[in-house]
Amino acid sequence: MLEGRSSIGRLGLFIHVTAGFGDVGFTGYWMLEFFCVQPIKIYAGVEVCQVYYHTTEGCHEKYSSGKHHDNNGIQPGLLYQDFEK
Repeated sequence: MLEGRSSIGRLGLFIHVTAGFGDVGFTGYWMLEFFCVQPIKIYAGVEVCQVYYHTTEGCHEKYSSGKHHDNNGIQPGLLYQDFEK
């Protein structure tokens, strides 16, 4: 789970507004989203977000979409693949 820091949000920089939950079994890079509503300077070393890891208990299905699994670097959105069936 990825969340932006509230102190950064108060300055007008929103971090990861959508898709803040990772999928069980996903392997690859997680795209970090920035949405800025006013000019702001970010300096190297400033922590802008937090990552939480949770224990998964009980029955669950592993990530099987494959759209971004094992990605390498920046990728375009692949939502259109949901409609190609």
